[in-house]
Amino acid sequence: MVQSLNLSGIVNVFRAIRNARLIMPHMVVDVESLDIIWLSDIRQIDFVKLKEQGVRVMAFDKDNCLTAPYVNHVPESFESSWKLCKDTFGHDRVIIVSNSAGTADDANHQQISCLKCLAIISSNVEKSLGVNVLRHTLKKPAGGQALLQRFENIAKPHQIAMVGDRLLTDVLFGNLNGTITILTRRIISDKGDNQMAAMIRRFEHRLLDALQSRRVQAPNVNEEQHD
Repeated sequence: MVQSLNLSGIVNVFRAIRNARLIMPHMVVDVESLDIIWLSDIRQIDFVKLKEQGVRVMAFDKDNCLTAPYVNHVPESFESSWKLCKDTFGHDRVIIVSNSAGTADDANHQQISCLKCLAIISSNVEKSLGVNVLRHTLKKPAGGQALLQRFENIAKPHQIAMVGDRLLTDVLFGNLNGTITILTRRIISDKGDNQMAAMIRRFEHRLLDALQSRRVQAPNVNEEQHD
């Protein structure tokens, strides 16, 4: 499976050029900065503390954030942290927001569950990860309304945390929609990774370092980011 061209990503890059804060995460996966909360991967995310601070929903990118690229299960070393996340927030308040599952790249949405009568036919991703995959027609960083509407009766945007490995998709997606954003800087595996995505990710890391050196701050989560 491969991802098609992300036109919304290209368009939204220009929004980030106008406002660099939109691609600055609130938390970052690394261990070297004293100026921002730095993690290393999802194992170092304090899910209990996030909930205590008011987070009600956890949204995750899949490839190279939660799983290896195009793999449907978390690495064995992540299993206890993933279980803790689901136990802390509840399986129905943890969701996958991926550009490779639940979009047109996922042929006929076959990786996500669909409703037939009163029964849910679980997909491979959902069966393996134990949470739902968000169905969305627009690729990140577009399409945030699908996530907000999914949880509109449960959480306000600032009570949702978006976790991902990409600045120009995951972080921009979250910041455009007023969520807390967490960047996992350390990837899980380069095996099977989309070559273009890998190249852009390396650029994003350099960009993040430059923004950090300039003391660029992530937007306040209660700010409206829409044009």
